[in-house]
Amino acid sequence: MAANMKLSRHVFSFWLLLIFLVLACCSPPAATDHSVFRMSIKNEPPTLDWALATDSISFTIITNLMEGLTQYDAELNPEPAVAKKWKYSEDGRTITFFLRDDVYWSDGKPVTAADFEYAWKRLLAPETAAQYAYFLFDVENATQYNSGELTDADQVGVRALAPDVLQVRLKKPVVYFPSITTFMVTYPAREDVIRRHGDSWTEPENIVTNGPYTVKEWEHEYKMVLQANPRHYEGKPAVEAIRIFVVQEPTTALTLYETGELDYVELPPVAIPNYESSPEYRNKPQLRGYYYGFNVQKFPFDDVRVRRAFAHAIDRARIPGFLKGGELPSSSWIPKGMFGYDESIGLKFNPRKARSLLAQAGYPDGKGFPEVTAVFNTGDVNRLIGEFIQSQWKENLNVRIDFESQEWKVFLSRLDLDPPQIFRLGWGADFPDPDNFMNLFIKSSGNNRLQWSHPRYEELVALGSTLQNLEERKAVYDEAQILLTEKEAAMIPLFVSAQNLLIKPYVRGLKTNAMELLYLKRIRMQKATAVE
Repeated sequence: MAANMKLSRHVFSFWLLLIFLVLACCSPPAATDHSVFRMSIKNEPPTLDWALATDSISFTIITNLMEGLTQYDAELNPEPAVAKKWKYSEDGRTITFFLRDDVYWSDGKPVTAADFEYAWKRLLAPETAAQYAYFLFDVENATQYNSGELTDADQVGVRALAPDVLQVRLKKPVVYFPSITTFMVTYPAREDVIRRHGDSWTEPENIVTNGPYTVKEWEHEYKMVLQANPRHYEGKPAVEAIRIFVVQEPTTALTLYETGELDYVELPPVAIPNYESSPEYRNKPQLRGYYYGFNVQKFPFDDVRVRRAFAHAIDRARIPGFLKGGELPSSSWIPKGMFGYDESIGLKFNPRKARSLLAQAGYPDGKGFPEVTAVFNTGDVNRLIGEFIQSQWKENLNVRIDFESQEWKVFLSRLDLDPPQIFRLGWGADFPDPDNFMNLFIKSSGNNRLQWSHPRYEELVALGSTLQNLEERKAVYDEAQILLTEKEAAMIPLFVSAQNLLIKPYVRGLKTNAMELLYLKRIRMQKATAVE
């Protein structure tokens, strides 16, 4: 396997760790309790523009800078945030949101319904090229406006009726729409700020936000500092500052946690057995699927027999044995814990059938199979999975697949421009409904990297979002999943992820959940900590 681990990256991690330790020795203790929370992220967030962000790292930051119409409670049900209430019309096709009158931007201006109208239409505008534009395609005329078929933004079904009233007209009743408004792409935005600063509007000196924290510092590729917002409508957060360090190597982050320089860390797989009995250890199943996808337009994976052979050749049951984090092997795309999950769906491990399909495609015993490179973004879990899959395809198909790792930003850019023949990706729930997983692979989804579409699949996904009867809805999603993962085998679901964290005992109020939502506004610190 071509791990592609550059020496410079290890040198950088070494010096970062050394700097932390030196500063820890030389710095005085914090002046007061409840002052700072320290955490790490694996990569620099690609963007803080919530219309353009697509990754979980950006989402974690933006979620703590911004508030939308709704937010989640502890059971992941949408509850009021900027909207104090909402009501549906009798036919279910119009939702009216009534906004609070005490929500302000960080520069003191009130948040209005017009800020939401502008943000939603900006998300949908073709020139924005937002991959998440499809999130609002249930809004009247949204699809036509995004495609350029309709050029008059006033015809899109979102309108500020008053400073505190936002009307949303839907093309069909959508049962989960209030959950969509928890997600970052639906957050309000300031037209005057974006027009004034252009692409640099998200820099600390320019950005305005309405959430519990503001951006105080951003030293790219090293550190972000978030400052508590005294104007936040729920009150100023108990923790004054959030210091977020970019630490690419999980073992480096763990060392920083052990030496008291971080208050929260994600455990690398190799370390999990050493901490399972620790009171600081947290394990939580996630609504997050991990998969390998095919670019179905590229040879040899334009042949469904080859795709099905590769899917049948992987023994998912072995994955928890080396990841050790409570992962659940799954051939179903809708994850366990979400309505629509069905463990019987998907292509199961069957080496004999895999070899037969490959032979039918013209490669008996793997002979004559072309050179192929699979690509994943750099990380311990991805490396372990890549090594495992590489060995499975060699053992069960007699096919040698090269693997290449790439840094996160480079990887995302490649997926946008020209998805490789095979690639690894994951998907975590943006809202806890199966539509969020199934909608990912419709033709108009900006997050569909498979270059695959199917008319029947499109019909099923569209129908599933409208059904109230759970039995009927389940049947629709079953058929769609079978089409995606079995008949067409456009992607290979592998497992449902789990969070494995260490949290210092003096950090209170940090609740883990199945969607990985990190609401930092709810935490408090009960012990003074060292400052950097």
